[in-house]
Amino acid sequence: MFFGGARGGGKTDAVLGDFLEHADAYGSNAIGLMIRRTRTELVETIERSKVIYTPLGWSFHEQDKMWRATNGARLRFAYLERDADANQYQGHSYTRVYVEELGTFPDAKPILKLMATLRSGAGVPVGFRATGNPGGPGHQWVKRRYIDPDPSGWRVFQDSLTGLERVFIPSLVGDNKYLGEGYVNQLKAVGSETLVRAWLEGDWSVIEGAFFDCWSKRNVIDPIELPSDWKRFRSGDWGFAKPFSIGWWAIVSDDTPVRPGLVLPRGCLVRYREWYGCKPDQPNVGLRLTAEEVGAGIKKRQQSAQEDIPNGVLDPAAFAEDGGPSIAERMGNAGAWFSKADNKRVAATGALGGWDMMRHRIKGEDPSRPMVVCFSTCKDSIRTIPSLQHDPDRAEDLDTEAEDHAADEWRYACMSRPWMPPAVDAATPKKPSDYRAFTDHERLDDWKSY
Repeated sequence: MFFGGARGGGKTDAVLGDFLEHADAYGSNAIGLMIRRTRTELVETIERSKVIYTPLGWSFHEQDKMWRATNGARLRFAYLERDADANQYQGHSYTRVYVEELGTFPDAKPILKLMATLRSGAGVPVGFRATGNPGGPGHQWVKRRYIDPDPSGWRVFQDSLTGLERVFIPSLVGDNKYLGEGYVNQLKAVGSETLVRAWLEGDWSVIEGAFFDCWSKRNVIDPIELPSDWKRFRSGDWGFAKPFSIGWWAIVSDDTPVRPGLVLPRGCLVRYREWYGCKPDQPNVGLRLTAEEVGAGIKKRQQSAQEDIPNGVLDPAAFAEDGGPSIAERMGNAGAWFSKADNKRVAATGALGGWDMMRHRIKGEDPSRPMVVCFSTCKDSIRTIPSLQHDPDRAEDLDTEAEDHAADEWRYACMSRPWMPPAVDAATPKKPSDYRAFTDHERLDDWKSY
């Protein structure tokens, strides 16, 4: 079960109450694990549990961070600051696993590992419970796993891969009768329209704090017939355990209107095809294809489209040699040659960073003339790029723990075709004769308005 959406819906109390009922039903055979991303977040959950469990006679062991009920039921608190920390729970057995603020986990992998601990030798029905709000580095995988199958919630659906049942339960401020109009007004006062929609309405379609907050529907166009004189090239980001991303681009040769109010200017990059190597039900998990298989797949796709694109730009890490041919060379031998991409992420002295270059192109010359667009068929770019977040420790970079593979590949493409907005000409200084003489009685405001 995923209980999420708006703030103030009582999510923490809901999971603490769920284990209370579970403990009453199964006694000493009820064993729970409550997870938060960081230790600081965990402290708040523990403090709230003390308010609920202490009056019931439960005892809390501070060192182990564990509650023990009067009937022997146990609930342990822990945090996973690193995804690898989930490995420590191999061999554990729990009848309930709770994860608060699921969207703070960039990847589903550690969560799925925790689900593997759900088992009971006493025959207790086991279950996974999670809470969360829209946004955060894990927004996309949480949305895809729980929200997209049934955005309105409450419908139980079956996972096509595992056969297990899942349900999304919407959390709304209005469901919590203990919060009055004052709390709602506080949420409205944050000032950001997207943040208000996410926090107050539980709207999963908006992303607050997005790294590419300049992205909009103008950067996505319906497929068009590409003129033969538009130059083509490829860009690629290598991945094996994580997804790889390959993009095909065309460079606009002359201003081209594509719909009312939208023109593709000369030099605009058009992403007209992509191949994103992830598993269908696990968006940030790679296909584990070899370099030869990826190279052959690129060649096959170009042959099917009757295209002759001899080169492109590829993740520089793919050119590393360690006692044998590099990944790039192996892809080339299979039919897809690449050059080493410029991997500059953020600006350095005298140089423009890749993210700045990409942002300039997304914005374009003006709202009606973006300098990079993609076809609506490029689903994984559209799914991942708008939701990427800032690195919490380096605001000018994006959070690399998120699903950033398509974005990296877009960055390589943009850096291979540098573009900057045209400079605004400074006003020509006036000659001394152009200025009228000011007398003592004239106000400073008059001078400012002249």
